[in-house]
Amino acid sequence: MDMGDIMQIGAQLFQSKLDKDGDGLDIGDITSALTGLVSGDDGNIDISSIVSSLNAGGLMSLASSWLGDGDNEEIAPEQVTEIFGSEKISEFAGKLGLDEGSALNGLTEAIPAIMDKASSGGNLLDAVGGISGAIGLASKLFGK
Repeated sequence: MDMGDIMQIGAQLFQSKLDKDGDGLDIGDITSALTGLVSGDDGNIDISSIVSSLNAGGLMSLASSWLGDGDNEEIAPEQVTEIFGSEKISEFAGKLGLDEGSALNGLTEAIPAIMDKASSGGNLLDAVGGISGAIGLASKLFGK
């Protein structure tokens, strides 16, 4: 599954979560905003940075559920802010003309799905040697 497909799935989940409130957001705008939120400098989904943020916030069980096989654990809106930081969330919400609360509500659906799909069927953890390998990979990339 390529990044465009993954972002499309995330955007659809985001939109369906918010359309209950009648926001009627454009799927292309959501896809673009999501891509900006989760992408690294290389334009790909920045899994290592997100995993590193989850680890720093004591949320590795979320990373395990998203990157491994099985059901994805739910994330709370405030945990989304912990991962990305309030500045990025504010920027994301602004791109879509939403208040931050609505944006975070939609991201609680989109982020787990994006991470799950980006880990190519849940095999990413196996490829990097489990959770400790993912943390090691993140620490190498970020010098932590």
